[in-house]
Amino acid sequence: MRTATRDLTLHRARTLEAALRVLAEHPGTVPLAGCTDVYVALQFGQRPGAHYVDLTALASLRRITLRGDVLVMGALATYTDLQRSRHVRARLPMLVEASRLVGGIQIQNRGTLGGNIANASPAGDTLPVLAAVDATVVLHGPGGERRVPFSSYYTGYRASVRLETELITAVEVGPVTGRQWFRKVGTRAAQAISKVVFAGVRAAEPRMALGSVAPTVVRLTRTEQALAGGASLDAAIDELAGDIRPIDDLRSSAEYRRTVSANLVRQFWEETA
Repeated sequence: MRTATRDLTLHRARTLEAALRVLAEHPGTVPLAGCTDVYVALQFGQRPGAHYVDLTALASLRRITLRGDVLVMGALATYTDLQRSRHVRARLPMLVEASRLVGGIQIQNRGTLGGNIANASPAGDTLPVLAAVDATVVLHGPGGERRVPFSSYYTGYRASVRLETELITAVEVGPVTGRQWFRKVGTRAAQAISKVVFAGVRAAEPRMALGSVAPTVVRLTRTEQALAGGASLDAAIDELAGDIRPIDDLRSSAEYRRTVSANLVRQFWEETA
């Protein structure tokens, strides 16, 4: 049953300051950009909030630029924007690949990087990429701007450090050294929620992250340390059990996710040798 929308209030913000005022005046306001998650929730009878603020007029939050050697991606940059950006293609090709596999063309044209982060699903396709490259999430609120390391952003399942009065405005990524590798495992290559999603950077100190195997996206710190310390690939994969906490759900079983995760680590390491 669809959610009745007659009691819901939509605010249209023309500036970042106006959007922040709405958040301050109406606690629990839901920011809207691509709406690819909110509209689905409303269609299935859920009620994410009573107040909504439309951010689509904030063109400055869609820009993708370089600030010195830091890649700055606005929170409203769509998956299509990420694929087309020469900066992203040059510096973060695995984010281009992840964006290419998010939903269909319509979703890629509407869905945003900030929305994927805010939605906080452990199955979010871009999130392992951001985790593997030590991205920084930029937040704006009444007290100004603050930056949160992506590794510290999530506090639990669909929970984060973002306050109700704050907006995600950008994601920053420093130079990435090493070979990048991304894989999504799902019912189909695209237009399907991932069963397991992996992103890795092959370097002297490898960085790897997995989605859909824990309440939040996770860095494989034990596995990374084993490989960096010269352990065999088999020994490193043995450490994977301490990094992930897969569950049984409608999309897959915990055992399947454990097996696929191990296979992805092995494939990543062998193909980037």
